[in-house]
Formats: sequence, C-alpha cells, structure tokens
Amino acid sequence: MLNFDVLVIGSGGSGMRAALEAGRQEGLSVGLMTKMFPTRSATGCAQGGINGSLQNADPNDSIEKHIFDTVKGSDYLGDQDAIEHFISNMPDAIRELDYFGVPFSRDGEGRIAQRNFGGASSPRTCFSADVTGHVILHTLYEQCLKHGVKILAEWYLLQIVTDEGKLCGVVAYDMKGGQIVPITAKAIVVATGGAGRMYWLRTTNPFTSTGDGIAACLEAGIPVKDPEFVQFHPTGLAGTGILMSEASRGEGGYLLNNKGERFMSRYAPEKMELATRDLVSQAIETEIKEGRGFGGQGLSAYVQLDLRHLGREKILERLPQIRELAITFEQVDPIEQPIPIRPSCHYSMGGIDVIDYRTCATAVEGVFAAGEAACVSVHGANRLGGNSLADIVAFGKFAGQGAVACARKRQAIPSEPIEKAAAEWNTKFTAVTTKDKGLSTAAIRDRLAEIMWNNVGVFRTASEMEAALTVVDSLIQEYKDVMVPDQNKLYNTAFVNYIELGSMLAVAKAVVLGALHRQESRGSHCRADFPARDDANFLKHTLVSREGQAYNISYRPVVITKYPPAERKY
Repeated sequence: MLNFDVLVIGSGGSGMRAALEAGRQEGLSVGLMTKMFPTRSATGCAQGGINGSLQNADPNDSIEKHIFDTVKGSDYLGDQDAIEHFISNMPDAIRELDYFGVPFSRDGEGRIAQRNFGGASSPRTCFSADVTGHVILHTLYEQCLKHGVKILAEWYLLQIVTDEGKLCGVVAYDMKGGQIVPITAKAIVVATGGAGRMYWLRTTNPFTSTGDGIAACLEAGIPVKDPEFVQFHPTGLAGTGILMSEASRGEGGYLLNNKGERFMSRYAPEKMELATRDLVSQAIETEIKEGRGFGGQGLSAYVQLDLRHLGREKILERLPQIRELAITFEQVDPIEQPIPIRPSCHYSMGGIDVIDYRTCATAVEGVFAAGEAACVSVHGANRLGGNSLADIVAFGKFAGQGAVACARKRQAIPSEPIEKAAAEWNTKFTAVTTKDKGLSTAAIRDRLAEIMWNNVGVFRTASEMEAALTVVDSLIQEYKDVMVPDQNKLYNTAFVNYIELGSMLAVAKAVVLGALHRQESRGSHCRADFPARDDANFLKHTLVSREGQAYNISYRPVVITKYPPAERKY
C-alpha cells in the first residue's frame, strides 16, 4: 500500500499545476499518478494559446472585457462569480508561467505576444507559435521534478474509495509492476481530462481521453454537471478529426464552401471566422447539409480552411505544426492548397461537479477536481478558445491549494475500505481475463461512437437522442459480457481498454440524459426541435448523479452577478 497526503490523478496542465502547488509546500508527501508518461498528456495537443488580459497587443483590453467575453461566450450559463475569480487571476498566472520558463513568442518589444481568438473583443491570447500547450506541459513537468513530486507513470485509476462520504484513497493498476495497488490519501485532485473518445475517430482528443476520472467520481457519488455541453471544434481534419488549431483562424485563415464563398458572412458577419466555436461548427454543418460542402454528404463531407493568402513566411513562423499535420494526415500543404476540415468533438464543458470555485472542492470531503474533467462552471454552454489552457493553469493551482489545506486538516485515513476495494478489483481482473468467450471491447466502442456522432452530435433532436439512449443502455448491458483476452497483469493494455470503455459508457449516458432533458438550444447544445434559448426554464445547471445503476437528474441555478442574460450576437 502507498500513502500520500496529496495525490493528483492526471498529468495534464491542471494536474501538474496542482501537483506543483502542493509540492512547493513543506512537510507533505505529494504524488502525481498518470496512465501515461506525463509529457504525453492531452495538454500537449492544445496549440493556439492561453488567454489573459496583459494589454500587450491592445492597451484598451481589460479584465472586465475578458470577463464579459467569457460570460457571453458561455451563452450566459457560466457562473459569473467563478468567471470573475478565474479571469482576474489570469494575468498573474501567465506571468508565473513566464517565470517558470515557458518560452512564449514575443512581440517587437520583447513582451509576450498575443493574437486574436474566437469570441474575444481584443487580441489577448498569449502563445508559443502553435505549440503552446506542449511547452506549458513540459515546463510544469520540470517544475514538478524540481519540487520533489513523486511521479507514478503508467498507473491507471480504477476506483475512488470513500467511507461515510469522505475520501479514503484510490485503487490503481500499476501497469509496469503488474499489480493492483491500494493507495491512501488525505486529499486527491482528479485532473484526468475529458471524454472525447466516446466519439472515437470524430474527435481531436488523444486516445487517452476516455472520461476515467469523471466516471470514477460518478461511481463515488459525485454528480456530473452540464454533461450535455460538448464542444465541437470547427476545424478538425476531415479524415481523422485531428485538430487544426483556432490559431489558424486567429492568424487570418478563411473558411470556404464549394462555391468558394467565405460562408461565415451568413452566420456571423461581424466576427466571420472568429465567431465562437459552437456557431462556426453549426455553420459548417449547415453548409454541408444544404449541399455547399465538398464530398457530398455523410462522414466524407467537408469544407475548406484556406491559409494560402497568409504567405509562406507567416505559416512557417506562426503555424508550423498546422502545416506538418495537414501534410502528414491529408497530404495537403497549406502553403499551396486549402485544408479539408470538418467539426470534431473537442472539449467537455461539463464534468465533475465542483461546488467551491476557490478550492475546486467537490461534495465528497477530500476530493477536488480541475481542468477538463471538472465543471466549475466557467465555460457554461460554450468555451472560448484560449480559455482552456487558462482554466487548467488557474484552477490547477486553486485545486492544489485546496487539497493542501484539506490534507493538513484531516487525520489518519482508515486503510480497510481501500484494501477491501483492491481485493475486489483483483477478483474482477481474474473474472474478466479468464472468460473463454464474450464480446470484444472494440465492437461496443465503435457502436457507441457511431450512435454518439449520428444522434448526439452538432445538431440534436428528441427522437434521435431517445434512440441513442436505448443503444447506450443496451451497450452498458452488453459490456457485462466483454472478455479480456489476456491474463497477464504486466502491461495488460486490453484490461485498460476494457475499463476505459466502461468509463466512456458511463459518461455517454450522462451526456445523452442531460441533452435529452434540456429542451432548448444554448451554446454547443443545438436542438433542431427546440431552436430557441429558453432562459425561463433552462437558465440552470444540469446535475446527473448515480445511485447503483440508476441515473438521476436535478438542477442548480446559474450564478448571475453583473451581466443579465442577453441575446448572443457576433
């Protein structure tokens, strides 16, 4: 058995920022547990930049403008007190990253460079070419090592163990050691990222984004908040879903239909390609649906992202990774040809219900959550580009501080519940790996992805989602008959894939239920059968909880402080 005062689960930006914050404190044992090598985490996929009102590119920018842009971008579903706390801390958070050694791109005066991003009233997105998340991730990893954080790489979270509503610890699978291990902890920070792989190949997310922490919290009695709000990034590569960063539009890229039109003039004449992600994604899908896309209908259809007018020098300086990905995966050089793109599942605005934005605490004492796995809620119904890296840095730090304060207060943790849970997991491992027949993980996973993309995608209707709920429920039943064709405990990736599928099914059901019961269109949640936003009935957060196998839905009011809901136009 291992013991920690603070255990952080997940090694993306929020997890490492939380671990760093805890590791900088005296007298605490701090661990960082991750199912991969830390610098391979999904934050490394975040290309475009991190938002903060530094006023380097626009002296007239302000924290107040950034707050309002975020509230408006959320389609007024974000909690305004949390947003104000978040945005007010961002300039210092970015300067802190600069101090840690993040190699930001610079303007002509040597200041951190800033670019335009969707939904922003000023150029406030700080960046490092188009590899911003990558450099933040590596810098935070270096700092974690410097401050003595114990790294448990290639350890997989199996269960969060509680006793009488309080955290005891977790059960984890040590892939390298081939053991199922009980770990006691006075406080944990769940920072395991989103669940985009429930859409499988129509997502920008890495294969590790399977909703592990969200599902574990749901199992532990912590609700999932606003799961129906799934952001589809407008510019995923047509064939693979791989992200073409918003930086490509921030630097001046055009979106074109098969008539050569910059069609965003029909949908957001003021902002054009720099409207919010939900609006741009819906516009692209409308163009395809009405026959103005390339490649006909179905999954092969697409529109074009045109960067040619930016010129070779700018593309090589500002968008080198975009060019490399387009060449590698679409055999298109954006210096010479437009890139085929289509919306792709990108981000979960919903997640683990955080009840205190200052500490990132959840309803279970000792459990904190941050990053994409969590829902504070600052993104509401739609996240602005550049606010995700901001979110993980700000709330990763707050979660680390909250976990430290909790760990200092809590006394000795009982080990019996964790040992019992670990024994049950050993029994389960034996049971699923010794079946001589059963269903395959891949077959269920692919059917889940198909029904989620077709029925719970950019556009949604009640009949389609009711059909999706029926399919997801049947897949959850079929999951009980899955077999894992590998009895070895050492690096049993088949067993990991099996547990990941269970997580995706649990989160997918929450997404479908939340979307089915929200009878309005708001932000990323676009109901063809309820096209209007309905503040009278749905200016509230969805809470999906689970008791046994039964899912329950309740609601909580949105916090409104300065900005009454208004029509959102761009």
